[in-house]
Amino acid sequence: MTTAHQTTTASGVGSSPRRPDGVVKVRGEFAYSSDLWHEDMVWGATLRSPHPYARITGIDITEALAVQGVYAVLTHEDVPGVNRYGLEHQDQPVLAVDVVRYQGEPVALVAADHPETARRALKRIQVSYEELEPVVDAEHAAEGPALHPGGNVVRHVPIRRGDPAAKAEVVVEGSYQVGMQDQAFLGPESGLAVPAEDGGVDLFVATQWLHIDQQQIVSALGLPAEKVRLTLGGVGGAFGGREDLSIQVHACLLALHTGKPVKMVYNREESFYGHVHRHPATLHYEHGADKNGKLVYVKARIYLDGGAYASSTPAVVANAATLGVGPYDAPNVSIDCWGVYTNNPPCGAMRGFGAVQAAFAYESQMDRLAAACGLDPVEVRLRNAMSEGSVMPTGQVVDSAAPVAELLRRVREKPLPELPQGERDLRTLPGGVSNTTHGEGVVRGVGYAVGIKNVCFSEGFDDYSTARVRLQVVGGEAAATVQTAACEVGQGLVTVLQQIVRTELGVEQVTILPMDTSIGNAGSSSASRQTYVTGGAVRAACLAVRSALFEQVGAAGELSLSGGKLVSTKEGVVADLADVLGDDVVDETVEWRHRPTETLDPETGAGNAHVQYGFAAHRAVVDVDTELGLVKVVSLDCAQDVGKAMNPQAVLGQIQGGSAQGLGLAVMEEIQTAEGRIRNPSFTDYLIPTVLDMPPMDIDVLELADPHAPYGLRGVGEPPTISSTPAIVAAIRAATGRALTRVPVRPEHITGP
Repeated sequence: MTTAHQTTTASGVGSSPRRPDGVVKVRGEFAYSSDLWHEDMVWGATLRSPHPYARITGIDITEALAVQGVYAVLTHEDVPGVNRYGLEHQDQPVLAVDVVRYQGEPVALVAADHPETARRALKRIQVSYEELEPVVDAEHAAEGPALHPGGNVVRHVPIRRGDPAAKAEVVVEGSYQVGMQDQAFLGPESGLAVPAEDGGVDLFVATQWLHIDQQQIVSALGLPAEKVRLTLGGVGGAFGGREDLSIQVHACLLALHTGKPVKMVYNREESFYGHVHRHPATLHYEHGADKNGKLVYVKARIYLDGGAYASSTPAVVANAATLGVGPYDAPNVSIDCWGVYTNNPPCGAMRGFGAVQAAFAYESQMDRLAAACGLDPVEVRLRNAMSEGSVMPTGQVVDSAAPVAELLRRVREKPLPELPQGERDLRTLPGGVSNTTHGEGVVRGVGYAVGIKNVCFSEGFDDYSTARVRLQVVGGEAAATVQTAACEVGQGLVTVLQQIVRTELGVEQVTILPMDTSIGNAGSSSASRQTYVTGGAVRAACLAVRSALFEQVGAAGELSLSGGKLVSTKEGVVADLADVLGDDVVDETVEWRHRPTETLDPETGAGNAHVQYGFAAHRAVVDVDTELGLVKVVSLDCAQDVGKAMNPQAVLGQIQGGSAQGLGLAVMEEIQTAEGRIRNPSFTDYLIPTVLDMPPMDIDVLELADPHAPYGLRGVGEPPTISSTPAIVAAIRAATGRALTRVPVRPEHITGP
């Protein structure tokens, strides 16, 4: 049901070979998980709560079971194992028992011979609810009525450094809000569960982390791990939204209950209810500096709305807190960050993972500080920019490149787009394609921002990946096969792993096997970690293969592999690799870990919590129609340090894509809720940037190697999302003179009183 990726292009690390999945995706021929099919397959569907908060007083499935073509109707009573799951806290029911805590919470399941039959059956399930008053304000929820045992605070992280009573000549304060953003991946949640003869189940699913899914499914089904086997289906985007379970347990339950393969595919509206979103945030900041703009202290109180269940909230809180000062040196820091339960939709991982919310606030503050000190916005950042050797608020020393000042200078020095003269093409104006303006009231603004992001998992988490590399002769030439459980979610991991093998083993043919749980854990495709950790594991496995192979060869000098040949520093080409291998197979499996991290001190937040830091800076140029409140981003230039551009073309794609999501948060993307209810669960009303919204990008890629990382690389995917949003908002401020303390910026924020 899934195919191996293979290419014969001899392209190693540092080149940009064609993606093996690229052509079929462009042609529309790629098999996504929603395309899966099986003989005798039936369809699964989910009944969801219409209420944000209610007590369940009864469930009657009699009429649903009577619908012709229905094979099963399941409730919480049919969950054979533990009816709880969760990434960090097992606080979420597979199917609701006595209470629902958010609109869209799963209550019952149906399996039927056709999707429409399943939907008709869902309407016949009778659920009696006693509605309760929802808790929807995160800042007040911490002290409000408890939605879970133990109260509503999922986690509180304090950061304390230096003198808590430090005074400053210049003080700026601000309160900021970040709306709820959706990952908006184009491929909906989908998968196929197939019951097996051994009493277990095989699940083919679009996910970000096969093994964490398996652990949670096993617990819910009450089966041993060897009877729950997962294979990655084609993934149509993720961005954090597939780390949590969606259809996984539900499809398996239905398959085991009916004895038939069960396919589940969400429609777009259900997808908005069926996965976590970016945490909305309220952030209160105070920056103190001397009259020259040098920071003396930073104080902050940050509230993250985790919604009904914990998901990744504990880790997101830690990121927002530890990165809450930004890429700046501040001798005195006092930050408190809370993640709280509410009856809003559950929130969890999304690209930037806590750093996005903090960056909007601290970068807005840096602009306020610049104005208060009479400084240029870039200059105030340069005077406070951290560098290699700087100390984070946690006490961790930044022990690799931190080119914050250079990134800022690079984007500042780029030529600005020329102001158009005379009559303008309407397509270049804000709202121009709708003929709303011919240039009247349009003002240009320029804004800057820089951000910091941790890479890989943090706080002492055992972060590793498993990789198996096999070298043998296929068709008369040496070829390599790679197996990992690392999820290709569109980021190009398959391509990079092939490049690593070609570099280390000198062979052209590299096949990446389908990702599944028959091999050890690879962790999640998140935290900008897979190239670092799974790339490190594949490289280590290749080195083990090389070592085993070289032991068989008695040549003098140091040996290497290149172009399918063994090469000696003393003897030159020793032999063809295919001749040396013959009928033998060299097969090595490696578990690879990056350097360890530490948990945070619960009182001070001190500790070497992070593996690595990534940095990006943006300069945004915008045109704003100040009468209508419409914004056109004219250019969005970026400079980012990637350590090593493993695949330069893919790096540019990541920076462009991350910047697009940052642009979306700045001016259009928000899940709007009212008393816990989602008001816009569709791509008609939830807007994401299109090709018409994305401006030209002039991108500088720096390669300042991290000595602790494989090839010196640095995670790429998240930093551009972090700095693009505040840069765009800063540019709108420059054009309008408005404070703009909330994202996304709406027209009424520009035109209102």
